[in-house]
Amino acid sequence: MAKTAKTANTAKAAKTAKTAKAATTAKTAKVAGGERAAKDERAVRPWKPESRLAMVRRARKINRELAEVYPYAHPELDFRNPFELLVATVLSAQTTDLRVNQTTPALFAKYPTPEDMAAAAPEELEEIIRPTGFFRAKAKSLLGLSAALRDTFGGQVPGRLEDLVTLPGVGRKTANVVLGNAFGVPGITVDTHFGRLVRRWKWTEQEDPEKVEAEICAIFPKSEWTMLSHRVVFHGRRICHSRKPACGACPIAPLCPAYGEGETDPEKARKLLKYEMGGYPGQRLAPPPDYPGSPAAPLGTGDE
Repeated sequence: MAKTAKTANTAKAAKTAKTAKAATTAKTAKVAGGERAAKDERAVRPWKPESRLAMVRRARKINRELAEVYPYAHPELDFRNPFELLVATVLSAQTTDLRVNQTTPALFAKYPTPEDMAAAAPEELEEIIRPTGFFRAKAKSLLGLSAALRDTFGGQVPGRLEDLVTLPGVGRKTANVVLGNAFGVPGITVDTHFGRLVRRWKWTEQEDPEKVEAEICAIFPKSEWTMLSHRVVFHGRRICHSRKPACGACPIAPLCPAYGEGETDPEKARKLLKYEMGGYPGQRLAPPPDYPGSPAAPLGTGDE
């Protein structure tokens, strides 16, 4: 009897272990883009038109899935206060967040406040921000917005969109970045990645950023706007690339109308993953504590 019970317990333990292993494997497969059979079926099955209600439900499910994949999603610009975030966001135009993060330590060491930056010699400011490109135009914007902060807002970055967009070089996108991440005011940030993905997912057909923002805001509750922006941008930079999306390693492949535009083979797709998903450093020199990847290298180390 004891032997029989022991055998039963062993069999039960083996079954439990097998079930746990299967669950882990299933979760890994989901993060990698789902089972190959499901993908093969999707590859030959065209996306069917859907009602607005169905689209909204699918969009919200995508957001929930991305929240599981990127629980650490965050703004990828280094900053310690609203002024630093504002400046960094202006500098991020037409360059990478990494290049901005490698440039701003020297910039803020020399000009830590709006008053300091407003008094900067243009040629000295230009030389510091030269690595970010378009440095003359950006220097002009930084000098202008710093002077406006000093003269109009008491040296403080305002916490209202209507005030922020009056600053030189600051549009609605930059204002939403600052409001959402420095002041906790919800907002949708429509950058290149965000616009590209929401059109790819058929959440909108709009091209104009303000119209995209309005349509996406109507799909999601206000409390989700800022984090949704981060998750979509993270996904666009890591998996859903512009020219060759890693469809075979995508966790939302079954929900994507554009599945098959990129590499569908799981192994080949995994080689396309970027940043922490591909085992490489992120864009921040000082990432949040919960970031699973490694920090980026400072400027001049040969790793930028």
